[in-house]
Amino acid sequence: MSRKLSQQKRILEYLLAGRTLTTLEAVFEIGTTKLPTRIAELIEQGHNIKKEWITPREGVRVMRYSMEKA
Repeated sequence: MSRKLSQQKRILEYLLAGRTLTTLEAVFEIGTTKLPTRIAELIEQGHNIKKEWITPREGVRVMRYSMEKA
């Protein structure tokens, strides 16, 4: 399995488990720095991934990704 497909699979499993994911979390939890790219690929494949801007720290906005729990 290619690294790209492996990352997609791990991201999808993570989100389907009802968890949310930001880019920083993806570095530690999934091992990828390319979360927005992998999310775009998964959306293109037809997965219903939700995007939401959040501000976990004052003045720093980040995108948080989620899915309905399977």
